[in-house]
Amino acid sequence: MTIPMPDFDLPDTMALRPLRRPAVNDAEFRSAMSGMASGVHVVAARRGDERVGRTATSVLSLSAQPPAILVSIDIVSRLADLIAKTGSFSMAMLATGQEDVANAFAGQVEPAKRFDVGNWDAWPSGQPLLQGAVSALDCEVIGAMETGTHVLFAGAIVDAETRTGASPLLWHRHGYRALRGVD
Repeated sequence: MTIPMPDFDLPDTMALRPLRRPAVNDAEFRSAMSGMASGVHVVAARRGDERVGRTATSVLSLSAQPPAILVSIDIVSRLADLIAKTGSFSMAMLATGQEDVANAFAGQVEPAKRFDVGNWDAWPSGQPLLQGAVSALDCEVIGAMETGTHVLFAGAIVDAETRTGASPLLWHRHGYRALRGVD
């Protein structure tokens, strides 16, 4: 199936205009966003012998055709650099019980030892694959957009593993949560 392309040019960056009114402060922003329940993910990339990853809640399903997700990564991070250089990344939707993995990749474990937490393997592409996740995806970058402090990477899903009986790990009000009534 051929997907029709828009009849206009899209920019490579998202120019954010100056605000007309003052923005909320950091504490107000964090408090407001803590009310948004989000899935907890680890986004990772590998280049040669180097593997890096970070816990991320800014992940969303982008499209079914092509099957793609969107991840937001800090623009000055080593992870953004590796994703840009390799043109690929992996994403693991963490399951309830994988809080230690989330904490490790959120910075509670030094970067060189993060992949010692959890059961890690590799996709055929070489990208990191977390065993036991609700869903694990191997992605090829099909687009990117800078937003000033972050890069939005659109990744086409080229390989996937799903555990249908696993319950996703959620982040809400500054803590981990689980869905009730889910096996």
